[in-house]
Amino acid sequence: MVTRDVGNGPVLGTPDELPDGPRRRGRLVVHVVIGVLVAIIAGGWGYVMWSMTAGGSEAPAQVIMFDVVGPTQAEITFQVYKPDDRAAVCRIRALDVNHGEVGSKEVRIPAGEGSKQLKESLDTSARATSVHVQYCNLV
Repeated sequence: MVTRDVGNGPVLGTPDELPDGPRRRGRLVVHVVIGVLVAIIAGGWGYVMWSMTAGGSEAPAQVIMFDVVGPTQAEITFQVYKPDDRAAVCRIRALDVNHGEVGSKEVRIPAGEGSKQLKESLDTSARATSVHVQYCNLV
């Protein structure tokens, strides 16, 4: 049963036939509050990321080579780039085939020496498959 002849017009009517909706107020306040919350969250995330990099006190290190000497020992040769007047502490790690840590060691590089190449041996609890420098921080 059709009560209205639609003809060529839209089934639900035209926009002129719809009643006016209520006026929305306070949109500016909502946008300002959202903007402030986004700024606070972005600033907090930036601070977290900055603090994770030790505030710029990192000394770059490059692995030159590593050698698995046996089932309980590995050796690594690496280069540390640091200022002459600062000491550094580096942590080296040995990992097994499942990427589990099987040995680690902290190496202290005294002040007075700039970039330096080091060769360190590392005792392991199982056969290592890789050895790398986890971090080098200036102290």
